Amino acid sequence: MSDNTNLQVSDGVPVPRRYWAILAIGLGITVSVLDGVIANVALPTIAKDLHTNPSLSIWVVNAYQLAITISLLSLSSIGEIWGYRKVYTYGLLLFSCTSLACALSDSLPTLIIARTLQGFGAAAITSVNTALIRIIYPKRFLARGMGLNALVISVSAAAGPTIAAGILSVANWPWLFAINIPIGMTALLISYRYLPPNPIKIKGRRFDIEGGLLNAVTFALLIAIIEGFTHDINIYIILIVVTIAVLTGYVYIKRETKQDYPLFPVDLLKIPIFSLSILASVFSFMSQMLAMVSLPFFLQRVLGKDEVATGFLLTPWPLATMIFAPLAGFLSDKIKAGMLGCIGMLIFATGLFLLATMPSNPSNIEIIWRMAICGCGFGLFQTPNNSTIIGSAPSSRSGGASGMLGTARLMGQTMGASLVALMFKLFPGHSMHVSLLLGCIISVVAAFISVLRVGNKI
Repeated sequence: MSDNTNLQVSDGVPVPRRYWAILAIGLGITVSVLDGVIANVALPTIAKDLHTNPSLSIWVVNAYQLAITISLLSLSSIGEIWGYRKVYTYGLLLFSCTSLACALSDSLPTLIIARTLQGFGAAAITSVNTALIRIIYPKRFLARGMGLNALVISVSAAAGPTIAAGILSVANWPWLFAINIPIGMTALLISYRYLPPNPIKIKGRRFDIEGGLLNAVTFALLIAIIEGFTHDINIYIILIVVTIAVLTGYVYIKRETKQDYPLFPVDLLKIPIFSLSILASVFSFMSQMLAMVSLPFFLQRVLGKDEVATGFLLTPWPLATMIFAPLAGFLSDKIKAGMLGCIGMLIFATGLFLLATMPSNPSNIEIIWRMAICGCGFGLFQTPNNSTIIGSAPSSRSGGASGMLGTARLMGQTMGASLVALMFKLFPGHSMHVSLLLGCIISVVAAFISVLRVGNKI
């Protein structure tokens, strides 16, 4: 590695600038995460208004997620080179402009193009947000900062359908995107004024263009395989794609092992506590999506709840997360992160099991307290896990750690959503119960992985 490193590391940003920087990060990550789920509710309306096939309208969601997935690690690498603040502010600018393009789209192709570009903006925001948190907070408060960040991500993802339903009850679907513009521009102005520069500068480092292309192709093929299994694509076509993906991935990873600052952070994955934390994160978000995708179908199709009632019944989950994610930040000083994460995932698994086994016609209260248990467990897990991921990486590789954290979340959510689709096909009459039980099992696996970290030090 290069020795030309300027180690001008300060212990966080002073108050009150720190509070403004936190606000900038919170606003940016809120709109980027929300837009990953908020459009789902409006897909039938979008398909009708744009006179297109409902099956094609799913690309309004897929294009956004795909753009984030293929560019996240590349943008985190660029953040280490150019500066996290620069990548974050450019991401906010692109996200805000493309939100306007989405709102003004009058055809499905133009909306999909705008959503793809919007996804790249969201990737820029997501790729460096936790790296910025490491700079903003003093080391002694890092766990609290990660707790607040986990809270914002979890609440934004869980509250997306409710917010979408609320907007659609008073306005048409373009407002789902237009609402981002004032929030994004406000975050941009605050970011430009208050976000700190990178404390570590690495001279002579260049972005690995070839590695970026291999990264994009590898992750695009991986997403294509996952989607192929859930959409009845011919098995021979899937096998061909799998073969290409394996070959591309092999070339990509082998190439990355020879890089001083690899795009795919193989150097960080050699750190046991880092790799275990990333794996636990993937499994946790898989189980979360198994619940969050299947539950609305159960509440609306089986129990006959409307969109507003569904949003209300899902709300205890993010509310409990809102309470327990910051609490986990304080508990991290007293309980080892591996043990605290294990406890959180076991509580989460218990909540999923209770939801899967609740009465066939449950009361609202019976649903609400079970949702709260899930939110409690998820909040207790995410904070110490994310803090460990960021804290176990060298300061010069905070961008790589941040990008890998976001990639783990996206891959877990993608696989979880695809598993729900598979459960709908395999168990048409009991898909929600099976999805929740599967999520319960995966959560227990995440708890086991988490407790393996107890003997490892950051």
